[in-house]
Amino acid sequence: MRVNLKRAHLLTLTAICLLILSTGCSERDLTGLDVARAKIDPLVFDEAYGEDVYFQAFSGTDIYAAGIDSIYAFGSSKSLKISVPPEGSALGAYAGGVLTSVAGRDHADFNALTFYARTNLENCTLDVAGFGNDNTGTSKYKASRSAVPLTPDWTFFIIPIPASSKLISERGQFTFAESWEDPLGQQIWFDNIQFAKLDNITDPFPVMPSANKQYFVGATAKVTGTYTRFSIDGAFVIVNHSPGYFDYTSTDPAVAKVVGDEIRVVGPGEATVTATLDETQALGSVTLQAFQAPTTAAPSPTLPAGDVISMFSDVYEDRRIDSWNPFWGGSTTQVDDFVVEGDNAKVYSTLNWVGIVFTSQKVDASEMTHLHLDVFAPAGTNFNVKVVAYGSADDDNSDHEPELQFNAESTPAFVAGEWSSLDIPLDDFQLAVPWDYIGMIVLSTSDARLVLVDNIYWHK
Repeated sequence: MRVNLKRAHLLTLTAICLLILSTGCSERDLTGLDVARAKIDPLVFDEAYGEDVYFQAFSGTDIYAAGIDSIYAFGSSKSLKISVPPEGSALGAYAGGVLTSVAGRDHADFNALTFYARTNLENCTLDVAGFGNDNTGTSKYKASRSAVPLTPDWTFFIIPIPASSKLISERGQFTFAESWEDPLGQQIWFDNIQFAKLDNITDPFPVMPSANKQYFVGATAKVTGTYTRFSIDGAFVIVNHSPGYFDYTSTDPAVAKVVGDEIRVVGPGEATVTATLDETQALGSVTLQAFQAPTTAAPSPTLPAGDVISMFSDVYEDRRIDSWNPFWGGSTTQVDDFVVEGDNAKVYSTLNWVGIVFTSQKVDASEMTHLHLDVFAPAGTNFNVKVVAYGSADDDNSDHEPELQFNAESTPAFVAGEWSSLDIPLDDFQLAVPWDYIGMIVLSTSDARLVLVDNIYWHK
């Protein structure tokens, strides 16, 4: 199936209007005139890349994985062949990339991306296929299907566009990603990749996962996990997509103000944000509790730099941190940067547990006596700290390390609504192994869901 469209552009009309204005008709009302649209062209690949389309490989993949093949094709003489690297290949861990257009294309007239695909394996599951990713890291309208089943037979696939009115200037025309399923790698062929207007896509069911989140005033709330389920000839297809496809509404704009696809926390209080996809109400909502941030920064450390190993502080030179949030299974935690009176801090929201990971440059704290953290939580009764030591450079001892809990009665004390300086003697951790290789600090809580953390360092 191939879609061919012709559209008369309004450039001539626009030129005539400009000419009339330039000759003195300044009173002419231009209200209601159509706005010139971006290029309208559905073709992405058919025997060759579409006009102005080119391939970009993802970082860490085989940059030569995509090529034109003349052996296998669907209804034509050539197809797009993808060679997935074998296990352990120096060429890359997987094959993946995007077909992008030089300039943005207008896909508002279409409701789906369609393509044919096959593989050389008996069965193969394509990890990702989609559109809206232009490989810049700033794409607002990514959408994709996952676990797409492929066989040696050419099969027709449809990826519905969640809201085509958003795609009025889109460079990301086609996205794919696939890791090896055979140790020797595999091949995948694509053909007739194009956007289309289909009448068998019905019953959109948009979903925004419900959540209760806490934020400080001034933060930007993040919506994640959005998707829409469609019916295609009675069969359900799920399209995972960016939150920008939805339009959002806040119950209290004085607390949470919606600007485009951003939820800006502008005042203290509580608000609920809901979403729609075109005219369809999305399932789920995000309830936000907003708190005023502390008016003063955490106390500035005064210890000599020679007595400190700093992980995070504006006062000292910091060691390398691999991850402020490794997104462990079951963790709901999000982390962002936050500034209080010009002082940098980390803010953890929806905190249950999180790891601060520095295993690539472990800390030798054998000559230190304390671990220090400054913590501010607007609400909550407890805050827990655990350090993970390694018996050797690679021997993770995390299952055996104790966790220390701090509350209003502990020493040092954790008290909500103020900066709590947790200066913790290392002896309190009672590690079973020496302090030569420390690779992680684990933070957790049962009810302090919003926490600012600053000045994380070891000292003597």
